[in-house]
Amino acid sequence: MVDVASDDEAAIVAYAAELIAAIEAALGPWVMAAVAHRHPRPLPPEVEEAAAIAAEEAVVDVGRRVKELLLLDIDDQWTNPLAIVRTATAYPTAILAEAGVPPVPRDASDIRINPDDLYALAPATFGDLGDGVHEPGLVWGAAKAHLHLSRRRQEAKK
Repeated sequence: MVDVASDDEAAIVAYAAELIAAIEAALGPWVMAAVAHRHPRPLPPEVEEAAAIAAEEAVVDVGRRVKELLLLDIDDQWTNPLAIVRTATAYPTAILAEAGVPPVPRDASDIRINPDDLYALAPATFGDLGDGVHEPGLVWGAAKAHLHLSRRRQEAKK
């Protein structure tokens, strides 16, 4: 007899690992692209160098925090990985502000939701971080929802 609960637990760990890897792979290029997207052309070498350093820092910092979250049991996760990924906007924002790039116009809702995102860079979905993050994000989210519901159903039966 197959232990479905054990299979679900193993699956969420595997899906989390895939999502962590996808996020870590996408963060650096996303930071670089965000700076290039909002900075007027041509991108000065010192801005490009600062963006490359910021990209590396984002991978280490944001990647670590995503990993810490996803290694927790789903019932202990206090937020979701996309919320942590959104904090990565601080890296290109710092580079753009230092370079004197003016903030972009944003509507009141965006300002309320993302007050520090002066350049409207925050990813709304995993896919906004990069094509390689979309599917792992969806799969992990679906697996988490499935495991959560399975656990609550088991608790209700007791």
